[in-house]
Amino acid sequence: MASPTELRMDQLPSDPLLHILSFLSYRDLVNCSYVNRRLNDLSKQNPLWKSLCSKHWLLTDVDRQKNDVSWYCLFKLYYSDLGRYIQYYTVLKTAWEQLKSFLQQKCPHIIASLKEGATEVELNNIEAQMRCRLPDDYRCSYRIHNGQNSVTPGLMASMSMSYHYRSEVLLDLETAAEGFQLRRGMKYCLPLTFCFHTGLSQCMALESAEGRKMFECFYPCPDLTDQDPAAIDMFITGSCFSEWFTTYVNNVVTGEFPIISDQIFRYIHDKSCVATTGDITVSVSTSFLPELSSVHPPHFFFSYRVRIEMSSSASPEAACQLDSHYWKITTSEGNVEEVQGPGVVGEFPVMTPGKVHKYTSCTTFSTPSEYMEGHYTFHRLANKEDVFNVAIPRFHMVCPPYREPMVQMQKTSASSDDHEDDGDSDGDSDGDSDGDSDGDSDGDSDGDSDGDSDGDSDGDSDGDNDGDDFVASKPPLPRCQRIQLDLVKV
Repeated sequence: MASPTELRMDQLPSDPLLHILSFLSYRDLVNCSYVNRRLNDLSKQNPLWKSLCSKHWLLTDVDRQKNDVSWYCLFKLYYSDLGRYIQYYTVLKTAWEQLKSFLQQKCPHIIASLKEGATEVELNNIEAQMRCRLPDDYRCSYRIHNGQNSVTPGLMASMSMSYHYRSEVLLDLETAAEGFQLRRGMKYCLPLTFCFHTGLSQCMALESAEGRKMFECFYPCPDLTDQDPAAIDMFITGSCFSEWFTTYVNNVVTGEFPIISDQIFRYIHDKSCVATTGDITVSVSTSFLPELSSVHPPHFFFSYRVRIEMSSSASPEAACQLDSHYWKITTSEGNVEEVQGPGVVGEFPVMTPGKVHKYTSCTTFSTPSEYMEGHYTFHRLANKEDVFNVAIPRFHMVCPPYREPMVQMQKTSASSDDHEDDGDSDGDSDGDSDGDSDGDSDGDSDGDSDGDSDGDSDGDSDGDNDGDDFVASKPPLPRCQRIQLDLVKV
């Protein structure tokens, strides 16, 4: 019986082998090159590495011609420089290119403020200076662009309303390292952004400490009810740098965040939040303002932007003027409040065919999520007796997830233990030890928890629960440089 024919590797045709090799990762392809001479030759073929260069480094024929090397050598060149970031590079590089392409058309002055990428040596020096490791996704992004120059408006969005302006700059490495924190309450926190008008920063935790998760991104928010400066709550904005940055970029390039007055505004518009009554359409977008909010006491500040448009196909006789507004506000606890008043932000806009009127307003809630709905009342210009209502769609305002600091949780636990042991030593009968008689810990006896004497717990002193005194009395963050600007009509 004849023995079966032995199949040798060097006898196989190249095309099927190349097809098989095309399914391998760059690591497996390199490993194959060590098997024998035939696979070593095949594994370095240009078509294989062209695909891998495109996949991992987003390289094109132009890049190869510029370097005048084979695709295999070009991959090796990029890998020797950026290999540690290979799992992040494509995502972050794509995000940066999309952002620059979009802003080049909309806000070219922001693009001009971007800095060239940092080097590995600069990143290593910053780590040595801080004695703390930077996450690879952060390092990768800063290899592409080292933040931006300190200009206004900043890359990381703006907000403008009466007597308040915010614009966040994406900090460069050197500036961020100068703001690296080792103090209690913000230990091992690196600032990512900074606003020169409000002192607001978004930060990233470089270590798991004080109730924060490693690499988590957040807005710090001082606990205004606690005398301990280490009591800092957190509004969470991302689980890691890459998620934080790419989510923001996606919101910008998809138009989720609008461009207003050549600036990116962090308004979110739910596409279902549109209502049409006759010839008039109303839509609303919302924005949470962490710099004017607090967890303790519970004040959650929102701005909302309303767009009112009359159809261009409406007849001239349909022209009308807005007389008043009505709001129905429902809290997450189910409480309902009704508000009505003349005009909108002091104006009584006239609507004619094709006209669009936009305005911005704000509100403060004591619960982290609420929704508003209502209507505007108009009258026809041709007949003032012809009065009608135009629906305002329901829109939700939800603050980001937040977390209490470890010091606050420890105090809560200790307080619970004290109550269990009835360890009251101040001579009153409320079970606490602050010397008052209302059972809270603010040192007064009016029954509220904000330390004022109005009997409410909203942090203001006028008893109206609108949060206006809270905004004025909230202590500024470090380096805060507050300015006053007139209301921007957007």
